[in-house]
Amino acid sequence: MGARVNTVRLEADRDTGVAVVTLDRPERLNAVDLVMVRELAETWGRLRCDDSVRAVVLTGAGERAFCTGIDRDAAVPQPSSPYMQDDPLLGAGPKANGLWKPVVAAVRGMACGGAFYLLGESEFVVADTTAVFFDPHTTYGMVSAYESVLMAGRMPYGEVARMMLMGTAERISAERAHAVGLVSEVVGPGEALDAAVRCAAVIAGYPPKGVQGTVRALWAAGEAARAQGCAQAPHLIALGNLSPGRQAELFAARRREFRVR
Repeated sequence: MGARVNTVRLEADRDTGVAVVTLDRPERLNAVDLVMVRELAETWGRLRCDDSVRAVVLTGAGERAFCTGIDRDAAVPQPSSPYMQDDPLLGAGPKANGLWKPVVAAVRGMACGGAFYLLGESEFVVADTTAVFFDPHTTYGMVSAYESVLMAGRMPYGEVARMMLMGTAERISAERAHAVGLVSEVVGPGEALDAAVRCAAVIAGYPPKGVQGTVRALWAAGEAARAQGCAQAPHLIALGNLSPGRQAELFAARRREFRVR
C-alpha cells in the first residue's frame, strides 16, 4: 500500500506490518500548515482502520529538519475570546486522533516548537547525530504551553525549563537529548529512519492487542497531568503572547547565533 497526498506521505509494508508516515514539506523544513494538520488527521484515521499496520514510524523529508512547528505563513483564524483559543496542532498527533498503535519518531536535523506535539505523542524517539531540539517561543514573545506540558512528561523539569526558556539561543544535541531521556537511541547521520523501522518491525511482530493495550496504559500514566496542564494553556497563551505583529518583528530581528549543548 502506498499513498501520496500533498504534505504527508504514507507508505506501508504489509509483510512487516510497519507504516512510515513522512512529513513532506522539506522546502519549508516540514513546517505544519493547516493542510498538513488535516492530512495528518486523515492519515492517523486511515491507520486506525488498517489491521495490516501494527506499528508506525513518523519522520520528516529531507536532511535539514524533522519538523519546525507551525508554519509562520499559515493563517490561523482566532476568536477574540481567551476562552476559545484555537490551536490547530492539537489535532495533528496520533493520540489526538485515537491511534493506539505504537509510533516511533525518527528525527534528523531540527525538531523545534510545534514538533513537540508530534514527538510528545510518539512512544519513543530515535535520532541521528545531526538532530537538534529547541523551542523558539519565548524568543518571539510567545508562551510555550502545550509544548512544555508534553515535554514535561519526557524530560526532567530542569531540562524542559532550560530548553523552553532559552529559546533560540540554545539547542540540545542528540547526545544531550539521549542523556536526559528525550531520545532513546542515537545513530549515525541519515540512519534514524532505518533504526526506527527496525524497532517498529520488532514491535509489529508481537500480538497487536497486547501492544496496543500497553501503549494505552503508558499514555494513561501521564494523562491526568497532561489534561490539567493543557486546560491552563489557552489562558496562559492569551495572557502571555505578544501581538502577532510584534511577534513578527522579533522574528525578523532574531539573532542567528546559537549554542549547542
